Amino acid sequence: MISLTWPIDLADKGTMSNSGSGYTSKKKVYSRYKIIGFINSGTYGRVYKAVGRNGQEGSFAIKKFKPDKEGEPQYTGISQSAIREISLCSELSHGNIVRTHEIILEDKCIFIVFEFAEHDLLQIIHHHMQQTSRFNSLPSSQSSTQTQSPAIPAPTIKSIMYQLLRGVAYLHKNWVMHRDLKPANVMVTSAGRVKIGDLGLARLFYRPLNSLFAGDKVVVTIWYRAPELLLGARHYTPAVDLWAVGCIFAELLSLRPIFKGEEAKMDNKKSVPFQRDQMRRIVEVLGLPRKEEWGLLTAMPEYAQLGTLASAGNRVNNPQGLDNWYWTTLKNSRYPSAEKNGEKASGATVAMTPGQEGLDLLRGLLTYDPEKRLKAEEALKHPYFHTGPDSKDGTNPEWMKLMENCFEGSSVEYPLRKVSQEDNDIRTGSVPGTKRSGLGEDTYGRQNKRAKDG
Repeated sequence: MISLTWPIDLADKGTMSNSGSGYTSKKKVYSRYKIIGFINSGTYGRVYKAVGRNGQEGSFAIKKFKPDKEGEPQYTGISQSAIREISLCSELSHGNIVRTHEIILEDKCIFIVFEFAEHDLLQIIHHHMQQTSRFNSLPSSQSSTQTQSPAIPAPTIKSIMYQLLRGVAYLHKNWVMHRDLKPANVMVTSAGRVKIGDLGLARLFYRPLNSLFAGDKVVVTIWYRAPELLLGARHYTPAVDLWAVGCIFAELLSLRPIFKGEEAKMDNKKSVPFQRDQMRRIVEVLGLPRKEEWGLLTAMPEYAQLGTLASAGNRVNNPQGLDNWYWTTLKNSRYPSAEKNGEKASGATVAMTPGQEGLDLLRGLLTYDPEKRLKAEEALKHPYFHTGPDSKDGTNPEWMKLMENCFEGSSVEYPLRKVSQEDNDIRTGSVPGTKRSGLGEDTYGRQNKRAKDG
């Protein structure tokens, strides 16, 4: 089991200065790494791309944390969340989790050096959105002759989902909840290896002394937030991560969030508001949750709020239904049908569509009752991953290659992650956590553009 301990060895990483004014680092970021540029920023710090010096090969992503009270004369430390991320990153080790290379304390700042991934799911989805826009702008005479769908290839999605679930299963097996799974936090290397990153909201859930709500009142980016969280659950389980995985699956298929609500902000008293619009978006697709299917539904603090959704519009009273959403999405994305003239299509065609098994997996992940929602280990055994000409119960070499490399067999070329040259001074850049340039870690790069999608 993962233990939450402070990972920096002072004897190895630095000493107290003679003047007694503070800590002096033996390792200097600039002496060990050449900063290439700025990637993005979030609540607790900024991320830069770097390459190693002194014989260190490869590229790295360096996350710089800001102190809690940066700017004050005395160093007061860093946030609890940052300490938690550093501690977890130092102990987690799995092929589908972003690997931590080292941790450096220098000049009142802490730096985590991660392996660098060339892509993330947000960027991959955005790339296919652009391809779809170009396709839709073609004259009908040209679009009808296009044989390749602008959607993400079905085998690529299958591999992404398998690797993502493998990483989530590892976290949960080690009593770690991620609590902020979303496309921007799922990296993909040029070799097609999927890596879960950004553990800023992650925490251990083994025998917590207090309710998880007491420590962090708001977790998970709004579009990926599970219904039990929206309904005010004080105690919740790793099932919140699986709901987010289901939302990511739906987004890979449709290239837009399945539940794209507008977040109600906390008031000055720091009380958590009911996220009415987000819950409405879920209900418009899945229908209202029923106590017959979710035993603890009526115990949810915000249960009474569900009754007010009926006046929110016709789609709440006449939901689309997940099945209808799924098949409409596959048709709009031009995935081939798994059946032709009432008969099962060829093996090659079946491999190029998510099919009925994909719907069944999505339904298991987007189940209202967290107790009935698929667990990561269960999802990995789902027929969706083991149905098709290349599966052979997971022993076929071609299937195994695909499950390790989501780009296997794909001709799609994805652009690399954007790296800005405007703000690449890791020592003196703008106050960490501000979003002066680049895409923020907890802001969606497409959010403004997508507002038009409705």
